[in-house]
Amino acid sequence: MSEETLAMQQQLMSAFRDLADSVVSAAPRVAVALVLIVLALIVAKGVAYVVRALLNKVRFDALLERLGLAATLSRFGLSQSPTAFLGKVTYLLLLFLFARVGADALGLTAVSQALGSFLAYVPNLVAATLIFLLGSLAAQVASRAVARMAGESGIEYASSLGGLAYALIFFVAGIMALGQLRIDTEIVRLVTAGILAAGAIGFGLSLGLGTKDITRNVLAGFYARKVFRIGEQMEIAGERGRLTAITPTQTLLEHDDRTIAIANSVFLEEVAKQ
Repeated sequence: MSEETLAMQQQLMSAFRDLADSVVSAAPRVAVALVLIVLALIVAKGVAYVVRALLNKVRFDALLERLGLAATLSRFGLSQSPTAFLGKVTYLLLLFLFARVGADALGLTAVSQALGSFLAYVPNLVAATLIFLLGSLAAQVASRAVARMAGESGIEYASSLGGLAYALIFFVAGIMALGQLRIDTEIVRLVTAGILAAGAIGFGLSLGLGTKDITRNVLAGFYARKVFRIGEQMEIAGERGRLTAITPTQTLLEHDDRTIAIANSVFLEEVAKQ
């Protein structure tokens, strides 16, 4: 047998011995990892079950339904109940936690660091989700309040104003949620500030110059609706009749089968007699 063949055989034997030593030395860590995997599955399922049971006990789904958040979640693609979803999230987070422990046990430093970075990012995800949900709730409440007040004031576009309030608050909540996710929103904030400033200036100019008479009538009508009641007999601006309506800009009187329209601003200039 040649020297080259002997040398190759010795190298192969050395490689097999090193492999066997590596397997033997890694066996305890592999066994620990397998035990951790089994324990992780059992504990994660148990904790997820407890979380779902507690949420069901406090009627979490019904609470979100009353607050209007369940409909918001369904619009964003959540097809299952919030209780079941939170149970699955709890289960997955615990699996990631045990996976990091297992990676440390096996000496997989890169895997452990990646999992650690993800787990460190979870609080940001939770904060962004809470901001998003609370912002959606605040937007719904503000939308209903604005629409109701605008409707009571006789403004014809009350629902549109409510929708605008909802969009503005929801947009602000979205920007805050993106900030929690460490996504740079500086450009969006600057553009939004510019648009809002331009809109405010334009609205102020139109309100002060082009529509001051309409604004005066709308405000006068708002206060007139607080004082007078439909069906009352009244006299104003030399006209007498039964009050039939107070529109955003005009007051309507009915007298001898005639409808008399008087600008609401008259309430600010003359005495109304009942």
